[in-house]
Amino acid sequence: MTRAHTSELLRRAYEAGDPHAAVELLERSMTLRHRRVALLRYLQAQRLSAPLDTRHHEYVREVAARLSGESLARLLDESRKRGARWDGESR
Repeated sequence: MTRAHTSELLRRAYEAGDPHAAVELLERSMTLRHRRVALLRYLQAQRLSAPLDTRHHEYVREVAARLSGESLARLLDESRKRGARWDGESR
């Protein structure tokens, strides 16, 4: 996946609210074994009511289990800020 394609998916997932783009980004992160980014992308996919399946939930559950409560809280805060930033720019 090129940087341009990733940028386009980010725009679609956040600015346009495209749940399928959010899932594609999450799956890319899972393939690359991202942890923090995968969790952020999962939260965005959930926010968009994207069609998530068991493997998405299990991957993120495993990631979250390895993080401290403080790290999880920071990621949740970052997710909210990202969502608000994109909402403010696009709407």
